[in-house]
Amino acid sequence: MRRTLIRLLFAVALPAVLIALWWLASDGSTNVYWPPLRTILKTFPDVWTGDRLKTDVLPSILRLAAGYATAAVAGVAIGTVIGSYRRVRAVCEPVLEFLRAVPPPVLVPVIMLFAGIGDTMKIVVIASGCVWPVLLNTVEGVRAVDPVMKETALSYGVTGVARLRTLVLRSASPQIFAGLRQALSIGIILMVISEMFAATDGLGFTIVQFQRSFAIPDMWTGILVLGILGFLLSVVFQMVERRVLGWYHGLRAAARRSP
Repeated sequence: MRRTLIRLLFAVALPAVLIALWWLASDGSTNVYWPPLRTILKTFPDVWTGDRLKTDVLPSILRLAAGYATAAVAGVAIGTVIGSYRRVRAVCEPVLEFLRAVPPPVLVPVIMLFAGIGDTMKIVVIASGCVWPVLLNTVEGVRAVDPVMKETALSYGVTGVARLRTLVLRSASPQIFAGLRQALSIGIILMVISEMFAATDGLGFTIVQFQRSFAIPDMWTGILVLGILGFLLSVVFQMVERRVLGWYHGLRAAARRSP
């Protein structure tokens, strides 16, 4: 119980300090672009009603989920193939490095030409940016599978799908989750950027509309919603990761306790 309270204290300490500093720094501000925090918080419940959450936040979350899931499946599948075969890796790595170096926001106008301006475009933009950290981390994780474990699995006749599921993906899962964590933050950024182009709803669209109409406190409330959304998604991700990688964290804890 005490350890939980200490962890909770450390988790809320820095945000509390930052909020206090923001409150003090903006208190009494007359700059139209830098309203006091108390004004932003007072505006928040009037702007983000249940209807607006349904019409703007929910579509953004659904697009993010679709793009992120697409990138996760494609990244793990392609990364597993590339990481498992040396010749495939030798052929694909130069192309992958080139494509990874292209910033996803630059591709938005190109993707719009092929996918239109609807939800498909936004999902493709999110997936095109999220796939790289998942794919590259999967490649490295598959390559790092212990050769002794490979030989042991072969000796016991563990091959095919069973070998892929119980050995390769399980051994690479810590690296895969590292890529998924990076992809989540990239996905949130691309979600907002994609909704700034020819959109009719979503968080990115709403924030831009507030900015264009000079509703500055409303715009800041949208930024706060993005921060809250990112925090909640991070908490959910940590819960899933802790559950899926329980065996891995247990091994690390046991290694730390051993002399």
